[in-house]
Amino acid sequence: MSGKDNKSTECPVGESQCAHIDALLQLQRDHEDLAELVLTDPLTRLFNYRHFSQSLDQELERTHRTGHPTALIMLDLDHFKRVNDEWGHEAGNQVLRQTAELMVSLLRKIDIPCRYGGEEFALILPGTPLPRAVNAANRLRVAIEESPVIVDERPLFITASMGVDVYMRSSHFSAEAFVKQVDSLLYQAKTLGRNRVSHPDLDSLKPKGQVGVEEKAALYGSD
Repeated sequence: MSGKDNKSTECPVGESQCAHIDALLQLQRDHEDLAELVLTDPLTRLFNYRHFSQSLDQELERTHRTGHPTALIMLDLDHFKRVNDEWGHEAGNQVLRQTAELMVSLLRKIDIPCRYGGEEFALILPGTPLPRAVNAANRLRVAIEESPVIVDERPLFITASMGVDVYMRSSHFSAEAFVKQVDSLLYQAKTLGRNRVSHPDLDSLKPKGQVGVEEKAALYGSD
């Protein structure tokens, strides 16, 4: 019997040393690496647009099933073209990478930060009402503003503008329409002066007839 034939039968299932199992494990690792590359932006290591689209569809479907809102933050770095023009493209890349790192450090593990394209990012926050999403966006905005990128020992200060809204069980528009809606809020933040978060009026979310704490105190007095 040839050496080739011996090799083809030398590893029964369960053997600790097995060339066939090693090869299969390597193929599995290669497959996982390839899947990650397909769904990951190579510069920032955030999820890419393809994964964003898939995840948003899934989360909006989850909202319809469970009733838990899905929040979306659209973020755009202010005057990013000026960064590339005055500091160089590698500095721009540093800005994008650091912004991504801040997102990962400040968001929850269940949140889905994605690079939407260029200097724009999209952050999906599952099960998040609007007030909490606005707070998360403002924390991130402040962190970006207070974390200059160091380029050749010089600080490069960056700000970001954001739009925030939530998708509710009662929402019946498409994921594409939802993105356009939040993107219009981002544009509003830009036109209002940048470095800010635009969102629907939080007071409009209060159910009709709901009485606030201060209103209750005025009605009933305090003991």
